[in-house]
Amino acid sequence: MNSERIVEEVKNVLGGLAREIAWRKGYLEVLVEATNIIEAAGKLKSMGLDHVKSVTAVDYPKESKIRVTYHASSYSREDLMGFIVGLSVDLPRDNPEMPSLVSVWDGSVEFQEREVYEFFGVTFKGHPDLRPLLLIRELAEKRVLRKDFVVKEESIYEGVPFKYD
Repeated sequence: MNSERIVEEVKNVLGGLAREIAWRKGYLEVLVEATNIIEAAGKLKSMGLDHVKSVTAVDYPKESKIRVTYHASSYSREDLMGFIVGLSVDLPRDNPEMPSLVSVWDGSVEFQEREVYEFFGVTFKGHPDLRPLLLIRELAEKRVLRKDFVVKEESIYEGVPFKYD
């Protein structure tokens, strides 16, 4: 795999859509505006990045932002196999919402966007089923992976009903 060639290809495919493109710890991170995420994802898919390995978020409370990253790769293009592009957006922490990428990578982002929604409170506009996937609704509403979430005691969450079924 010639990573330098692939980095140049990504830059050319995205053109002016990328705010920042940087090599970070073994993968290429591309930062775009939330308004450009669907177009950027579509261009990456058309170049052969045909699936998303993971969707994740990082909470930056001091910067009042949440960064959502889609890690895309390829099954169909041999020279892209093993190469990962992190397509990222920065969202305001007080109202983190962005377009869903289900329309681009439908088979690989639906459940992962639901996880980011329930753990960080990011709303994905256009998502077909945006409800908690793993947590009870009362706990999901607490945004438990944000850095300001406090566990009162282990196994006891403040304001969340405790019940055995």
